[in-house]
Amino acid sequence: MKKSLFLSDIPAQYRDPATAKVVIVPVPYDATSSWVKGADKGPAAILDASATVENYDIECDCEPYKVGIFTDKTVNEKRTPEKMAAAVEKRISQHLSANRFPIVLGGEHSVSIGAIAAQVKKYKKLTVLQLDAHADLRDKYHGSKFNHACVMARARDLCKTVQVGIRSMDLSEKPRVKKNNVFFAEKIQGGRNWISKVVSLLERNVYVTIDLDVFDPSIMPSTGTPEPGGLLWYETLDLLRQVFRNANVTGFDVVEMCPNPANKAPDFLAAKLIYKLISYKFAK
Repeated sequence: MKKSLFLSDIPAQYRDPATAKVVIVPVPYDATSSWVKGADKGPAAILDASATVENYDIECDCEPYKVGIFTDKTVNEKRTPEKMAAAVEKRISQHLSANRFPIVLGGEHSVSIGAIAAQVKKYKKLTVLQLDAHADLRDKYHGSKFNHACVMARARDLCKTVQVGIRSMDLSEKPRVKKNNVFFAEKIQGGRNWISKVVSLLERNVYVTIDLDVFDPSIMPSTGTPEPGGLLWYETLDLLRQVFRNANVTGFDVVEMCPNPANKAPDFLAAKLIYKLISYKFAK
């Protein structure tokens, strides 16, 4: 079977791992998700959809692929979330050492734990910016501290965190919420001042973790646990544009895509989002 590539139609010279500034790391892991299964199919769906994303970006008036985008081999560790996180950490550390900008494709949100650990080892002053419907602050869930519901608890063990779009959590998570660093979805609807507040909380170095259920199900129904009242396309881009302008974004992940063969639009949204963020990172 032919390997799926991000932007499969770009010239081969822009997919050379020796020169590419960006690396795509697929992690099709889905062992701890709570409701609808299928996040392990997410990376392949996003890679397939990326073939239909136009290479030219209107907003930046550029072709971002020309920085070089290398699609790495899949991280296939399936045994436990702990072993998977260790495998992801090792892979991302290798790419950071090679000065590549890593983008992780999940898989469930637990794949972010290893990526965050690798980032913290390279960047001592780092903020993890989470875009998500769920707080993910449980210390342990279903017997594991590396469950998808624990990802931000593990991130907080390592560095500063800021959470945006949250609209669902368990009562046990409430004492863990740092009110000044959480932007609940219902509080930011219809406004823009919240974006500057988010940016003001970030350290110079920022890792962005994007659970696709941060988006409203009207535009992103293909997630394992969709929640009403989410963010829309342009307000999300407004936030991320400002983050990339004002901070050194060191990498990001896009997780929890649970593709529906009958509706390809969410797959394309995820692929377009990734390409848009590459343009924010590298466009002059």
